[in-house]
Amino acid sequence: MRYSVTHKDETFEVEVHEVAPHAYDVTIDDGETVRVDAFKTPRTVYSILLGSRQYEGSVDPREDGTLDIHLGSSAFDFHVIDQRRQLLVGSTAGVATGVQEVRAQMPGKVVKIMVSVGQEVARDDALLILEAMKMENEIRSPIDGVVVKIGVVEGEPAEVDQLMVIVEPPDAK
Repeated sequence: MRYSVTHKDETFEVEVHEVAPHAYDVTIDDGETVRVDAFKTPRTVYSILLGSRQYEGSVDPREDGTLDIHLGSSAFDFHVIDQRRQLLVGSTAGVATGVQEVRAQMPGKVVKIMVSVGQEVARDDALLILEAMKMENEIRSPIDGVVVKIGVVEGEPAEVDQLMVIVEPPDAK
């Protein structure tokens, strides 16, 4: 699985392949691949073996998509987006403008609709939750604007490329 990982102002492409139970090959920015042994203990503590060095730490996900990672007495904040989530929210390159049709990037079930027609939304506000590939994915607004159409029904399936929500910029009318 490929991830975009941002720490402070730097973004890295990280590829992780499980090669055995609790063993992973990790490559950062297409550099050298490193074998990492990681095991989650009954608590929320992970034991990580990297080469001959052992680390213990915790990973606490937050609602905003960041991970609080504690290794020893050090704490780090990372924002992690996996390939599936990037497909669901679309390309992060550039800023969307104009009327935006938010479409399903993969089939799934609409778990919850969080907006209504006529509601003002800001860029990155949650529009709905789509369950796809056994994961709940928050679909967010690509622009500041107003919801002008909802094309899906809560509890019903969404097919690939199905229109889910239309958001117009506030000055579109």
